[in-house]
Amino acid sequence: MIQSFYETMIEGERYVLILQGLGVTILIAVCAIIIGTVLGCILALMKISDSKLLRVIGTLYTTVLRGLPLATQLMIFYFIVFAPLHLPKLLVAILAYGLNSGAYCTEIFRAGIQGVDRGQTEAGRSLGLSKKQTLFKIILPQAAKAVLPTYTSEFIVLIKETSVASFIAVMDMTKAGDMIRNSTYNAWIPLLTCAVIYLILTLGLTKVFGGFEKRMAKSER
Repeated sequence: MIQSFYETMIEGERYVLILQGLGVTILIAVCAIIIGTVLGCILALMKISDSKLLRVIGTLYTTVLRGLPLATQLMIFYFIVFAPLHLPKLLVAILAYGLNSGAYCTEIFRAGIQGVDRGQTEAGRSLGLSKKQTLFKIILPQAAKAVLPTYTSEFIVLIKETSVASFIAVMDMTKAGDMIRNSTYNAWIPLLTCAVIYLILTLGLTKVFGGFEKRMAKSER
């Protein structure tokens, strides 16, 4: 087994492909979750606003992007939406994942905001705070704590879903493993290597966010 691993990954420095792919995977996931978080915050506020037009726009966005497979969205963005702009494949992947994540973050944040007891809003207004001040000073901080576990899950799912970036020839970690498989005719070592790295990433993130969640819980006491 050790000999096979050496011949497949170390010989010819093929492990470098995995490291490069890992860097691309992390870059896509981090940039996408940032875009998704910003979009999610804006669209969540649109969906709970008093404006019917804003609510319709927010609902249409989340319905369409949550209703289509991510791989399909990725190819639509690459071959149709951004094709005239001739953007780099990596940038298209980041934007596609970010827009998709935004739809899921919207529902996460909306549910968190609407999950805060209505009495909190009434209490804020009775203290003389405006609707905007009540939202940002009372409602959103409580909603942020409530949605953290679901938000963590979205980030973890996003990391795993970057594996379909290879559909537009972006060399993420899965694509790197596939390239090694094609060149060595050894499937199980590169694939298991990628699987172990994905597992380490997801378990590590779960632990980090879990610790963050505990700190937030202690700050309430």
